[in-house]
Amino acid sequence: MNQLTAENISKSYSEKKLLSKITVGINEGDKIGVIGINGTGKTTLLKIIAGVEQADEGRVVRGNSVKTEYLSQNPDFDSEATVLEQVFYGNSAIMKLIREYEEAIQNRNTSNEEILKLTHDMDVMNAWSLESEARAILTKLGISDFTAKIGALSGGEKKKIALATALVNPSDLLILDEPTNQLDNETIDWLEQYLNKRKGSLLMVTHDRYFLDRVVNQIIELDKGGLYLYQGNYSYFLEKMLEREEIEAASEKKMQRLLRKELAWIKKGAKARTTKQKARIDRYDKLCEQTGVVMDEKLQVSVASSRLGKKTIELEHISKSFNGTKVIDDFNYILLRNDRVGIVGPNGSGKSTLLNIMCGRIKPDSGKVEVGETVKVGLYSQETQHIDGGSRVIEYIKETAEYLTTAEGYKISASQMLERFLFPPALQWTLIANLSGGEKRRLSLLKVLMEAPNILLLDEPTNDLDIETLTILEDYFEDFKGAVIAVSHDRYFLDRMAEKIFAFKGKGEIAHYPGNYSDYREKSSGESQDNIVSDQVRAAVNKNLDKSVTQKKKERALKFSFNEQKEYAEIDDTIAEIENKIQQLDNKISEAYADYILLQQLLAEKDEMEQQLKEKMDRWVYLNELAEKIAKGK
Repeated sequence: MNQLTAENISKSYSEKKLLSKITVGINEGDKIGVIGINGTGKTTLLKIIAGVEQADEGRVVRGNSVKTEYLSQNPDFDSEATVLEQVFYGNSAIMKLIREYEEAIQNRNTSNEEILKLTHDMDVMNAWSLESEARAILTKLGISDFTAKIGALSGGEKKKIALATALVNPSDLLILDEPTNQLDNETIDWLEQYLNKRKGSLLMVTHDRYFLDRVVNQIIELDKGGLYLYQGNYSYFLEKMLEREEIEAASEKKMQRLLRKELAWIKKGAKARTTKQKARIDRYDKLCEQTGVVMDEKLQVSVASSRLGKKTIELEHISKSFNGTKVIDDFNYILLRNDRVGIVGPNGSGKSTLLNIMCGRIKPDSGKVEVGETVKVGLYSQETQHIDGGSRVIEYIKETAEYLTTAEGYKISASQMLERFLFPPALQWTLIANLSGGEKRRLSLLKVLMEAPNILLLDEPTNDLDIETLTILEDYFEDFKGAVIAVSHDRYFLDRMAEKIFAFKGKGEIAHYPGNYSDYREKSSGESQDNIVSDQVRAAVNKNLDKSVTQKKKERALKFSFNEQKEYAEIDDTIAEIENKIQQLDNKISEAYADYILLQQLLAEKDEMEQQLKEKMDRWVYLNELAEKIAKGK
């Protein structure tokens, strides 16, 4: 059953077109993941479907009884509300009743009669199960003090409460924007299981590729204002996207070959005196209009790192406590020059603290940190609030360097580096305040790399970054001449990047595990690795998606057969004849707009003629290339 349809949705901000006449339907049971590079309108699409924002064009049609619940990237909070009051914020009758009951039992002045009445109403509306579920979800998310004031909580705790609110409030369509941000790995595992068991449809934006692979059954890709729908999970999307890009690349290559042939013919000075010549000139003009398909610009990183000497960073018996709670206890480690370390553990366990001690931002309570003279640390933090929103993109990068020497030894300007990071010239003079959250994160990452560090300390680098950026960043780490240490909850990222894992176990204990995240999970919990990573996604992690197909091609004699010689002589006239028939059909279609039956017949006939034209054009390219080879062989 269809729950919601967004029809011909268009949306622009200033001169930037995010969505262009896209249509998407959501049916009962659909679990849809939305992906695309930062700034393509993923969050905007979710807001429009949730009714939080209006489209410039188009409409959203909802079923009469369909209830939606939306988790924003930046939810609003009542700082004076308690945790449970915030969770039960909704305006439905059952939410109001639960909120009223919670307030009543916390108020000493509430009479017994009022308590009894509210208890009876809770029985009638079966609200007890909902309250119980709310407490269970909050506990699973690591929130145990239900009476704590929202204003006294950390950003991560607030995000968990917002997620609990979205999960608890009854809805037919659940809309989540980056639900895994600021969640630790164990909590993400739980959320996967919860969403898989949950009835109702789901629409979400997330960069967590394992999460997409295990939860969703459809993928929506937003690209250049358009929408592509894939009926499967993330592994299926990777396969189909690869096929689509290969088809587009092959079509573009064929188009370029055809254009070169036509251009050579035009340059011979042919004049449009015959039908045959005029048809070819018209075809050349059409080819010029069609050509210009630009393949996606890939984020490329070739920044040279500074030379790193033998001594890097050495931690000797370091310990650190906050408010009497020990987060690091007698930890020793000597960072290797080519280390790739992933750091995991519950929120608040001290992961970020370890990075801050290594880069000198905070001091340990005891122990010693020694840093080599050649060490140049690049720290990529969770926060982007330090970026001046009033600055322009290019000004922000030029503060670090006007030019940078790449790994290949040549200089590249700040503007060129911005282009490589998917900031085209028109966007480089945009105010930073107008960028999306993901674009700000990508800009902050570029600034760190522009400093040419030789040790990278990354604190939750995957938050809000699109999958394309993450993939290229992972490739970059493979060639980076230095050490990389990353705190991350992104299991896919850790599988690609890490060669050893530091796991925060609590009470200051940090355990070492060789291998990537899946190896750590297998060793630490005894789970089978086959249950951790699907075979298809494991193949993607190891970059083995490329199909290896060996084809044996028989060499043919470089000469025309009798039939080919005849076809070569006649094919220009044949193509011109088909094009004339298509033009005649177009004229008839224009005249038959009121006759539906005739119009359908003409459209079907035109489709057939266009298919014939495509086949003949393919043959034209083949025969002309063969003619060239024959001429060269003589």
